[in-house]
Amino acid sequence: MRKVMLNGTALVLVVLFLFPVYWMFSTSFKSNTDVLSKDPVFFFTPSFDHYSTATGVDLFWTYVGNSFIVTIGAVLLALGVALMASYAIARMRFRGRRGMVIAVMMAQMAPWEILIIVVYLNARDLEMLNSIGTLTLVYFVMALPFTIWTLRGFIAAVPKELEESAMIDGCTRTQAFFRVIFPLLAPGLMATSLFGFISAWNEYAMVLVLNKAPDAATLPLWLTQFQTNFGNDWGATMAASSMFTIPVLILFILLQRRVTGGLSAGAVKG
Repeated sequence: MRKVMLNGTALVLVVLFLFPVYWMFSTSFKSNTDVLSKDPVFFFTPSFDHYSTATGVDLFWTYVGNSFIVTIGAVLLALGVALMASYAIARMRFRGRRGMVIAVMMAQMAPWEILIIVVYLNARDLEMLNSIGTLTLVYFVMALPFTIWTLRGFIAAVPKELEESAMIDGCTRTQAFFRVIFPLLAPGLMATSLFGFISAWNEYAMVLVLNKAPDAATLPLWLTQFQTNFGNDWGATMAASSMFTIPVLILFILLQRRVTGGLSAGAVKG
């Protein structure tokens, strides 16, 4: 009976969480009549008109390209810097190490929205507004604390003896890192990459403030364009939201086996 109750509760929670996603995808294929119907419509003839409207927006492919450039650039930068920083924190003993760890934790916990005005003023003074490079740099800084903290746990969990044995056999410290430690960091790299990708892909406030020029905008701003004189075009909005979700969904499906272990292991070890 206990097992049945637990499974039933889990099934109810799954339905509650998945139903909004189902409704978003199904609404994107409905006609305007079905979308605006007073009664919920579950059976309908699929239509791709809303997808045509969503992709027909001016500079649509520019938004797509900007989003991928900013997101992938931020993730790669965060991984590169975090690998070096997390290795230093986990393996080396130096003055200020404890303070650095505390600073990383505080940066992870602080809401980045409080820095929007400061970031905007600095970008304006340096003439760096409406720049893909500036947005990439901001997203890189936002993802860096979590990446450092997670990878630190993985590096600390690798026995020092493995690294020391490689150095005794003739490897330098750098060679020992890339030949011994780096291959064991795959779960952590997957988890942090997914987190950084989702954070940068979904971020709206920074791009709204920093990149108002249409040719420097990303997909979150594209989602706000489906308004008419008669109100919101909910069909096109749901179609755009569905398309916006697909890259993250595909990435999660590809990485999900390593993500759970990566998040838990990196959080508790070290």
